[in-house]
Amino acid sequence: MLREGYESYRRYVNPLVALRAELLGEPTRITAVRDGRLVEPRGEVEDFHGTQTFGHRHPAITQAVSDFLASDSPNWFPCRVNPYAGLLAQRLCERSARTLEGSRPAYSNVFFANSGSGAVEAAFKLARAATGRPRVISLDGAYHGCTMGSCALMKPGMFKDPFGPHVPAAGPIPFGDVDALVAALREGDVAAVVLEPIQLEGGVRAVSSAFLEAACELTAKHGALLVADEIQTGLGRTGRFLASERWPRRPDALILGKHLGGGLVPISAMLTSEQLFERAYGEHYASAEAHNTTFGGSALVCVAALAALELLTDELIARVAEVGDRFRGRLAAALARHELFVQVKGAGLLVGIELRPSDHPWLSFEHFGIDALVDQPTIGVLLCHRLYRRGFYCFACGHDWRILRVLPRFTIEEATLDAFVRAVDEELEYLCNLT
Repeated sequence: MLREGYESYRRYVNPLVALRAELLGEPTRITAVRDGRLVEPRGEVEDFHGTQTFGHRHPAITQAVSDFLASDSPNWFPCRVNPYAGLLAQRLCERSARTLEGSRPAYSNVFFANSGSGAVEAAFKLARAATGRPRVISLDGAYHGCTMGSCALMKPGMFKDPFGPHVPAAGPIPFGDVDALVAALREGDVAAVVLEPIQLEGGVRAVSSAFLEAACELTAKHGALLVADEIQTGLGRTGRFLASERWPRRPDALILGKHLGGGLVPISAMLTSEQLFERAYGEHYASAEAHNTTFGGSALVCVAALAALELLTDELIARVAEVGDRFRGRLAAALARHELFVQVKGAGLLVGIELRPSDHPWLSFEHFGIDALVDQPTIGVLLCHRLYRRGFYCFACGHDWRILRVLPRFTIEEATLDAFVRAVDEELEYLCNLT
C-alpha cells in the first residue's frame, strides 16, 4: 500500500512536491516508525520539523486513540455539546493559568479547529466581531497560515502574492517598529494585533521586549485585542509552557496547534475569555454558532490531545530549556570556524542556524536553471540536502532560506544532538570548501 501510495501522491496530489523532495534527497520512501524515528531504506531519520514533540507515534498517545476507537463512544456529537472537547478545553485553561504571573486572569473559553490556520481565522473573526472594527495587524515576516484571512496577515512574497486581492484592512506593519504600531492604533480602527513571540518562517526572529511592552500597553489603551500566535512556540517548545507567559499582560487570545494532537491527529485551539466570547457571539442562541467548524474538536482528536498534555509535564519542559541551552551552545561553538556561519538563534528546542549566502555562481538557483528563484539564497537548501543523507530531516525557514529551523522532539537524546552538531559542522565545511 505504501509503495503504491507514493506513486499515487505524485500523480494525483502534488507532483511538484514529490519532485522537489526527490531532487533534494528528502526521505520519500518512509516505511515505518521505530522508537519515535522514521525508517527509510537509508536507515533511521530524526525528524526536526517540529510536529512530533514526543516522536512519531508515541505509545501513550497511540494507545489512547486505540482505546477510544475500541470503545462505543461517538466521535461526533451533532448537537455540538461534546464532552471530550469540554474536558480538553478545561485542561488547557487550567494549564495556561498555572503559567500566568501575578493576578492576571486565566483563559476561560476555547474554540477548536483542525489546523493552525483555522485557529488564526477564529481569532481574526473574534476580534472583528467583538470590537466592530475592521483592521487586523501583523508583523512583516509573519507566517500565520494559508487560508484567506491568515494569508492576508503574511509577509508579501510567494506564499501570499498569487492569491490577491486579500482580505481588506489586514496585513503587516514593519517588524518591531513601535512608531508604526503607534500610528496604526491611533486611527481607532484596529480590531487586533497578531504576534508570533518568535517568528519561525521569518528567520527565527524574536519580538523585542520594547515592542512587546508597547503592544501590550497600546492595545489595551485603544481597545484592540492582542493575539499571541503560539502555534510553533507554545506547548513547551521554548522551555516554557507558553512563550507569552512573561509578556507584560496576558494576550486576549492565544493560538495553539502543531503538536497539540501529539503528532498523530490534526487539532488546534484558540483560547480567550468568556467576556470576549460573549461580546462576539452572545447576542442570541443562533449567533453562538456564527463561527464553527464541523469536525473541529471531535472526540478522537481531543483524546489524543489530552494524552499529549499528560506527557507534557513541567519536568519535561524544564528539560527542554536545559537541553536546548546546551545544544545551541555546542552548535555555536562548533560552527564558529566556518565563513558561511553567522549565528545560532532561538530558545529551548526552537533553534535557528543562520548562514551567510554563498556568492559562488555554481551554487545559485540561476545555475540550477530555476530563474524564478534567482533572488533566493541556496545555502540553507543545500545544507538540508547534505543533512538528509546523514539522517536528519530539517528545513530552511519559509521566508528566509539562509536560516535552518531545527525543532527536535522533546525527548531526544543528547547523544543524537551531538551527532547532529558533528554532521552540520562537517557538511558546512564541505559547502565552505566548494566556495
